[in-house]
Amino acid sequence: MKTIMIPEPGKVMMTETEMPEVKQGEALLKILYGGICGSDLGTYRGTFAYAGYPRIPGHEFSAQIVKIGENDRGLKEGMIVTCNPYFNCQKCYSCERGLVNCCESNETLGAQRDGAFSEYITMPVERIYDGKGLSPKSLALIEPFCISYHGVSRADIQKGDKVLVIGAGTIGVLAAVAAKAKGGEVYIADIAEEKLQYAYHTFGLAGMIKNDSEENFANRVREITGDHHGFDVCIEAVGLPSTFQNCIDAAAFGGRVVLIGVGKKNLDFNFTMIQKKELDILGSRNALKADFTELIDLVKGGAIDLEKIVMNPGSEDPTKKSEYESDEAEAAFEEFSQYGGSKLKVLIHFADPE
Repeated sequence: MKTIMIPEPGKVMMTETEMPEVKQGEALLKILYGGICGSDLGTYRGTFAYAGYPRIPGHEFSAQIVKIGENDRGLKEGMIVTCNPYFNCQKCYSCERGLVNCCESNETLGAQRDGAFSEYITMPVERIYDGKGLSPKSLALIEPFCISYHGVSRADIQKGDKVLVIGAGTIGVLAAVAAKAKGGEVYIADIAEEKLQYAYHTFGLAGMIKNDSEENFANRVREITGDHHGFDVCIEAVGLPSTFQNCIDAAAFGGRVVLIGVGKKNLDFNFTMIQKKELDILGSRNALKADFTELIDLVKGGAIDLEKIVMNPGSEDPTKKSEYESDEAEAAFEEFSQYGGSKLKVLIHFADPE
């Protein structure tokens, strides 16, 4: 079968691999759509903290069940599904307490272990979730929504809270959507004007901040929140020291800061501000089964048009193109890396359901 491989930073290739062997308790899946995550892009660029090589990327996907045994989850051959891609050890202290999303030995598809960007994969039955009639494209977007939703849930947003999301990539925009759904007055910040404008207008956010200088950022925070007030919740969805510092600076006294972004750089800052402001600093990693099932129901109910996270469907302009065929994988990664300022979610189409 055909498989997309990143053999080393800066290189993507289509290769031939063996069909996977279906073991007891697993199902054989045909991949339909896959989303290129920021972590996949980081693996391609050589900047992702958890990357190893060679690596088959991909953990955001939809699939059709090709082969499955008897199970207690109502899953049958032919069903369109999505999956939980975070494999936990079931033995560490986190797993013992049910915190499987932050397993000490976590292995995420496409990161610490090979991912889903092949024609076929196998998955444990307990990690497969019924798509409940959602389109293959929407189901491929559920996993990144889960990452954002889990982080926003950590923030305990109350109705009327002023919320700042830093980062207008997929995770940041979906965090803004989730925060708005929980009653927050949501603002978004980024340096990429096109994505910033798209997020603001498409999802009806309260406002935006062009984060192109420290002075402009600080002025806009004061304009929005009043002198020395700040935001009740700041969500970091970039993974850079500078954007984490933005969150510390923009948070109100007694505020909450959630770190979703992943990076490799160290931070040097006046940490006493955490004590002075009595900030709650919360990390957020991966997601839980409940996040997947809740969001499938939420999207199914029509509360959110998840496919709007794909900015320019149908465009053939390489600076804006957002959907590619699997044999265009090299171009998909190269163009996403080069023109990321005008692309939000990039999808790869592998197959149509039968």
